[in-house]
Amino acid sequence: MTKDMTKGSPMKLILGFSIPLFFGFLFQQFYNLVDTIIVGRFLGTENLAAVGATGSVNFLIIGFCMGVCSGFAIPVSHKFGAGDHAGMRRVVANCVWLSIGFALFMTLLTTIACRYILIAMRTPGNIIDASYSYIWVIFLGIPVTFLYNMTSGIIRAMGDSRTPVIFLLMSSFINIGLDLFFIINLQWDVQGAAWATVISQGISGLCCLLFIMKKFEILKIQKEEWAPNKHLMGTLCSMGVPMGLQYSITAIGSVILQSATNTLGSDAVAAVTAAGRINSFLACPFDAFGSTMATYGGQNVGAGKLERIGAGLKSCVRLGAGYSVIALLVAIFLGRPLATLFLDVSEAVIIDNVRFFLICATAFYFPLALVNIVRFLIQGMGFPTFAILAGVFEMAARTMAGFALVPLFGFTGVCFGSPAAWIFADIFLIPAYFHVKKVLNHRLMGKA
Repeated sequence: MTKDMTKGSPMKLILGFSIPLFFGFLFQQFYNLVDTIIVGRFLGTENLAAVGATGSVNFLIIGFCMGVCSGFAIPVSHKFGAGDHAGMRRVVANCVWLSIGFALFMTLLTTIACRYILIAMRTPGNIIDASYSYIWVIFLGIPVTFLYNMTSGIIRAMGDSRTPVIFLLMSSFINIGLDLFFIINLQWDVQGAAWATVISQGISGLCCLLFIMKKFEILKIQKEEWAPNKHLMGTLCSMGVPMGLQYSITAIGSVILQSATNTLGSDAVAAVTAAGRINSFLACPFDAFGSTMATYGGQNVGAGKLERIGAGLKSCVRLGAGYSVIALLVAIFLGRPLATLFLDVSEAVIIDNVRFFLICATAFYFPLALVNIVRFLIQGMGFPTFAILAGVFEMAARTMAGFALVPLFGFTGVCFGSPAAWIFADIFLIPAYFHVKKVLNHRLMGKA
């Protein structure tokens, strides 16, 4: 049930590992996409804007939770790569304790503060109540976010990228069915879409947990291994918290950019919402490449095989460059038809804005590919602090767009906020990778 990424062709390993991940991210975005389509079609443009107005704060909080779980999985991959199964079980046990604590704290904090955050973001008055109804339920579901991301991260750390996808596919169809039932039959408005997301993710998380308990003999934790260990918890937090903060710091720039977008009115917010969902769908391969390189880097560092890391990076960058061209062509020729999935054909101006946003984004997909590939590789190699610094660069670019580009250029300024962020992050990440590789080479020579 596991895959050793320290042996064999890097290109074949990366492709074999990333393809199931790609379908996993695709299905995850698929049911996010369906949420948005159902809201836009059945509840109207204002409710579509209400969901979209929560996107950046959703990323701020849920992104932190996902980043923490991804960081927790890195020591698991190191122990697996080194063949230390007893140590790996102790790491997993301490992951559980920390995840419970983080989940409870984050749920309490965010459910209390979410309305104040929406007010601070200058959410338009005609959509703020619906935005609050949606995001409050999402925040209430933070424990299931931790459950799914922690369990799926552990499974991937041991080389199995396929199983979490199977459970995610199942939950995607459950999400769609619940969307239709809650919104159409029970008339729960946007809150129905939020409950559908939380329930379906909870089901996929439980499935991952049961799979680990049943299938992974090397993860059958003994009673004494459940004991909380301050040293291990410190190691896990040193990996998880920086990765969580990287997401959150990046999201702060998104919140500022979203606040600037909100000042343009609900039509602009609706356009960004629809375009953002399509953009997330198109960017799924980059998410898959990033998660793949985190595991690839983690296992090879754990095994002391640093020479394989550069070869893996080159292979993944080539894959990212090829897909970037395909995505741009999709945006150019299919941008309008994709927009009509969310919007009525009579909304011609909003549809044109969606297509323009997509072209601007996909034209800069190669820098985005580098951000995901290099950042996650560095994290997998055991240097999560660099992810925070890359996030600072992204935040600076989006903040600049929010305060300068949007007031000057309106919707066009919004469209170039994220491409600027990706370029700024690459300016930092590319030299950081060579520095990290040099540090690890010195450590390896020192041990020899």
